[in-house]
Amino acid sequence: MTAEYKVLDGVALITLDNPPVNGLSHATRQGIVDGMNQALADDGVQAIVITGAGKAFSGGADITEFGKEAAMREPNLHSVIGVVENASKPVVAAIHTVVMGGGLELALACHYRVVASGTKVALPEVKLGLLPGAGGTQRLPRAIGVEAALNMIVSGESVDADLLASMPGQKLFDEVVQQPEQLLEEALAFAKSVAKVKDLPKVRDLPAKHPQGEAFFQFARNTVGAVAKNLPAPLKCVEAVEAATKMKFNDGLAKERELFINLMWTPESRALRHLFFAERAASKINDVPADTPKRDIKAVGVIGAGTMGGGIAMNFLNAGIPVTILETKQEALDRGLATIRKNYEAQVKKGKLAQDKYEARMALLKPTLSYDDLKDVDLVIEAVFEDMGVKEQVFKKLDEVLKPGAILASNTSTLDLNQIAAFTKRPQDVVGLHFFSPANVMKLLEVVRGEKTAHDVLATVMALAKKIRKVAVVAGVTDGFIGNRMIEQYGRQAGFLLDEGATPQQVDKAIEKFGFAMGPFRMGDLAGNDIGWAIRKRRAVEKPDMRYSKTADLLCEKGRFGQKTGAGWYDYEPGKREPIVNQEVLDMIEQHRKDIGITPRKISDEEIVQRLVLSLVNEGARIVEEGFAQRASDIDIVYLYGYGFPFWRGGPMNYANELGLFNVVETMKHFAQNPHDDAQFWQPAALLAQLAKEGKQFK
Repeated sequence: MTAEYKVLDGVALITLDNPPVNGLSHATRQGIVDGMNQALADDGVQAIVITGAGKAFSGGADITEFGKEAAMREPNLHSVIGVVENASKPVVAAIHTVVMGGGLELALACHYRVVASGTKVALPEVKLGLLPGAGGTQRLPRAIGVEAALNMIVSGESVDADLLASMPGQKLFDEVVQQPEQLLEEALAFAKSVAKVKDLPKVRDLPAKHPQGEAFFQFARNTVGAVAKNLPAPLKCVEAVEAATKMKFNDGLAKERELFINLMWTPESRALRHLFFAERAASKINDVPADTPKRDIKAVGVIGAGTMGGGIAMNFLNAGIPVTILETKQEALDRGLATIRKNYEAQVKKGKLAQDKYEARMALLKPTLSYDDLKDVDLVIEAVFEDMGVKEQVFKKLDEVLKPGAILASNTSTLDLNQIAAFTKRPQDVVGLHFFSPANVMKLLEVVRGEKTAHDVLATVMALAKKIRKVAVVAGVTDGFIGNRMIEQYGRQAGFLLDEGATPQQVDKAIEKFGFAMGPFRMGDLAGNDIGWAIRKRRAVEKPDMRYSKTADLLCEKGRFGQKTGAGWYDYEPGKREPIVNQEVLDMIEQHRKDIGITPRKISDEEIVQRLVLSLVNEGARIVEEGFAQRASDIDIVYLYGYGFPFWRGGPMNYANELGLFNVVETMKHFAQNPHDDAQFWQPAALLAQLAKEGKQFK
């Protein structure tokens, strides 16, 4: 059942019932219309109340219908809104908990709105590269004023109903119910009180004007344009709201519809909608049922109080979970605690964290030098030096002291998790939790599944990731897992580009113009060039035939490790992160070209972008093909949330889909003919070649 109908003392009650958020599916829309028709035909019904069952009034469109014919099948949302708004009997929306998107547009069509205190109100369509498409841009400015409505529509963020109800002159809410459990009772009473009103109020009849008019909208365009950059939707939101102030209501609706349809076809909206579904898909593990029992995580231990360990600890403190943090020396422990305090105090200073909450979080943190203090924790995360010998010592000790059923997690970014698990007598309890630096900021969490990792361990850490507000992706045990395995190939291409004639700044600028947060050489300087150096030394033993540019090794031999030494691919002034071009580095690259017999050529920005991005695509396809990622969209999540890939391009695999996989393969064949590149590098992954041949896409 998606909409329940009953009559209570002369008031028809239509209850949306489509869990989890009462999405406005076709069946739900039909249920609303059927209920409305029944109520309007019943002489015993004087008024109508529409509400939602469970934990929402309505979260808006049903995401399972996105892009499908059912989304527009009659009655579509426009038709439902027309039936409600033009009803001859009063219609009251009884709103609680969450009202978003199409749910708010439905409520705006009702003649009256009664809301429970604490309800979250939003029009979040801009986050999908769209704008509200069922009258939201035309009705909300009339209900709460042009400026407040524009802020809500352009940001897509939720606002507390109590705040909206307190705005002078607002017409959004007719009554706020302070006790949410009394909402239905109050709404039914309100409906009876307006039952005899003949001239029913409609939001569409209210004025929509701004005192500064044209000047305000010019300011809005300038401000939004500067922030939105590559996203068309925010500026179209401004255009739609401006139409509400300049056009008759129906003309404004038509303008909104035109803008909505145009946005639907943009690659940016396709990318953001892809991200929306990819994030939901990533939370599912193919062979682990959703109802798998989970272990209780009431206390956590962290081994290592360095930058990573401290950041990891903060995630759990923020979620109200007690943390015991262990170090081997008191000085290191004191330094780690000081860094955690400094991070929190910076948030307090900026007004992002209340002083009492800061103190409450620190009270949950227990520093220790003894493994015995970990005997009662439910999960331990190791964040020590990336060396297998050190990991062995830590995991053998944890195996001794931890209680049965405790989860042992490693934050390793490259080492073999199966080997780490073998150091214990409980490999089923061992899992990888690869946080990204800074761990208290970055949203990505790679959950590394060992050969023997138990299903309930996986289910537990995936649920825990949500609790600490991380986006988790499951990876198999392969060198570098998903993200770092791919970034190694990206780095190899960046080096080849230097050998052939590009400069670090040209490469960085080209990929940053494409949309990356940071180019490969600036990123290397930030992370520390010595990290890649250590990996290349390991590779020289493991894969002596693998080709790569030696420029990065030459840089490291000069001690230019990046920002931490004040010199890397660029120079850095003390305390500053602004890169300064260094002529000595450019001369070193030029000399290396001479040494290996390459005459530099002019390389276009387009070639730079294609070689860097397609290197990610090809390696990503191999990872999926080999079973180390569950699906191609998981690769996109890793790169969007962990590596600064532009959100509006939807990740490397989605970008490849947009280019067309046939075109991707043809471009790679062209690169393979470059005598200074690595022909083997550009051999298309079998999965990529197959999909291109069949005219299909990554999923």
